[in-house]
Amino acid sequence: MDRVSASIGRAPDNESFDDNRAFTLPCDEESLVQQGGEVPSAAEDLFRLNELDVFYDEGQRALWSFMRSVGRPSFTQSLLRDFEDWQRLIPLNFGPERKPLDYLILGSRTPDVFCFGGDLQLFQSLIRAGDRDGLVRYGYRCVEILDRNIAALQLPMLTIGLVEGAALGGGFEALLSFDFIIAERTATFGLPEIMFNLFPGMGAHAFLIRKLGLAQAERIILSNQTYSAQDMFDLGIVHQVVEPGEGRAACEEFMAKADRRHSALVRAKAAARVTAPVPLAELKAIVDLWADTALELADRDLKIMSRLVAAQGRLKASA
Repeated sequence: MDRVSASIGRAPDNESFDDNRAFTLPCDEESLVQQGGEVPSAAEDLFRLNELDVFYDEGQRALWSFMRSVGRPSFTQSLLRDFEDWQRLIPLNFGPERKPLDYLILGSRTPDVFCFGGDLQLFQSLIRAGDRDGLVRYGYRCVEILDRNIAALQLPMLTIGLVEGAALGGGFEALLSFDFIIAERTATFGLPEIMFNLFPGMGAHAFLIRKLGLAQAERIILSNQTYSAQDMFDLGIVHQVVEPGEGRAACEEFMAKADRRHSALVRAKAAARVTAPVPLAELKAIVDLWADTALELADRDLKIMSRLVAAQGRLKASA
């Protein structure tokens, strides 16, 4: 089986990079690289990220990306670093006068999980240390990634969030920055932060209030309720619900149907951003409030957070 390998040119924190490492492509995704022809050497770093599997389909002019978390499927600092590199490398290698790119899809490798959201273990450590700056830095990194995704990396493409499992907390918030969300019927969505006396700090208010209005947004943010894919479709958050196992095929079908009106869809999304912009300054101001609130958590709140971390770890281990 073919292997894609290259020097990334950067190493994870507290870890040296081994130039001999490579990952094996699953059979169906190996064909995606083959369809795209020879991978340009300048693009090799994009296809060698540690926690993001990336495949280019030349026929669909689509870049498929899947989170492949090393630990719990949450936004750890190493995964955030991969997202930053992903966003930096895509415009360098795709777009006008480069490889054509009409669609960017993000899914997850973890069975039954899209993403559990923020790194709760890191949060606990920073809160116990009273490290407001650390909390703010983490939050700013998250919303800066969302800000770039909202603008589709300044490329004339459509972004698609593919949800095949649980999208909780920051995982749900991240999806709200995509142009379209396609979810399998068994997918679930929720914002559990209120259960440990916190609120979602990386975009939920900004996105949901614009999409649903204040009353409905607060109902979702403050209820600690788990919502089904159908619930989210009925609210207009999810754009298409498909049967389990059909999410990736649904993305392909969506792209095939969208092709003839691609330009109009791209410009319509740009017009929506003009009409209802989500300024980065607003996202950062909410992060500041979130960090202040986090530092006020009591021991009982942190114990609830610990139980949630343990539950996430058990789910990852059983996957």
